[in-house]
Amino acid sequence: MTGVPRRDRPPVRGAVVDDMTRCVHYRSAVDIIAIRFACCGEYYPCHLCHEEAAGHPAEQWPLDARAEKAILCGACGDELSIADYITVTACPRCHSPFNERCALHAHLYFETDLQESP
Repeated sequence: MTGVPRRDRPPVRGAVVDDMTRCVHYRSAVDIIAIRFACCGEYYPCHLCHEEAAGHPAEQWPLDARAEKAILCGACGDELSIADYITVTACPRCHSPFNERCALHAHLYFETDLQESP
């Protein structure tokens, strides 16, 4: 598969189990994304990996940051914007399917317009 050479991809922190960004918590065939966390700018496969390894609380990406490249496709190494990621079920570049159940955790990573303001 063509894409960004692995040596040129950003590092993925946490309990990673393979070079497709799977981790000990989420490792199905479609668990192939890592999220760049708003709080530290580091990529982790999931919120649990961040919680265990980062040493600080996670922060959500604000609504006005939808253009930020914050999703790494573990299959091809493409970095997607938040806006692009939340509207697709597969990588736009390599067409590898993403785990649609990740949407259940989206509120942990991304602020939504359904959330109440403080």
